[in-house]
Amino acid sequence: MNATPARLGTRRSTMATTQSQGVADAITERTGRAIELELITSFGDVTKAHLTQLGGTGVFVNALRDELVADTIDFAVHSLKDLPTAPADGLVLAAIPERDDPRDALCARDGLKFADLPAGSTIGTGSPRRVAQLAALRPDLVYVPIRGNAETRLGKVTSGELDAVVLAYAGLGRVGRRDDVTDVFEPEQMLPAPGQGALAVECRAERADGDLAYLSAVDHAPTRAEVVAERTVLAELEAGCAAPVGAYGEYAEGRLRLRAAVVATNGSTAVRREQTVDLASPVDLDTAVALGRDLARHMIAEGADRIVAEAFAERDDL
Repeated sequence: MNATPARLGTRRSTMATTQSQGVADAITERTGRAIELELITSFGDVTKAHLTQLGGTGVFVNALRDELVADTIDFAVHSLKDLPTAPADGLVLAAIPERDDPRDALCARDGLKFADLPAGSTIGTGSPRRVAQLAALRPDLVYVPIRGNAETRLGKVTSGELDAVVLAYAGLGRVGRRDDVTDVFEPEQMLPAPGQGALAVECRAERADGDLAYLSAVDHAPTRAEVVAERTVLAELEAGCAAPVGAYGEYAEGRLRLRAAVVATNGSTAVRREQTVDLASPVDLDTAVALGRDLARHMIAEGADRIVAEAFAERDDL
């Protein structure tokens, strides 16, 4: 094992440090390389503004990227859904580990499932995507914007401030709170955010094929193909995590299936589409990109870009 630990940059939250430690442990197990965590505070961690007001994408990752550029850390671990789709100058995704469960989960009072919540129940979430798709399913519920870590959000249910909250199932698992889940939304009900459940290992480009080449040991090619297709949809729509866009790719037996949805924030209108392509090898990322681009362009032809624009206009009016 290398005597000098590599420096892994991570946000300070319990969820971030837990998932970063998991990646560090996997790298050490597969390569023998010692890793130490460097805790970094991002603007998204300290501001009290809602993500919709901040624009969402990038608010949790810019501080880590600044440290990478300054060479004060060797690599960083992000939640992939937080990463902007545009590449960052001089940085690359050296690895995308195997994705955890991408679904969304409901944590409600009294063990209630989504279908059993009484009309007028209050549901907390900071995601326009979740609000839009939930409102399409249950327009009779009240959706409340919230911020904070998983423990803070769950506490709003325990205290009676809210009847339920919706969080990522993977994240709840990483902080040991899956026992709080009362219902799980299948993709047929609610498509996850592009990249949801996946992590991204980012480093300086010139080091990815050099002294940090060992990071590729935790790369999972099927996951990379899936999320590349999902994120291409997001890029083509010129949207981000503050937009009501869901996308989910599934690679199996030589085929890549991609589903996407753009839903008005009140759930009233939606554009949904699904396409599948042959993908003999998950390293064929060009085909994954082409799939995402083609699907997005069909959605734009059906008005998806207008729904995204209206969502951003609503955000700017807040």
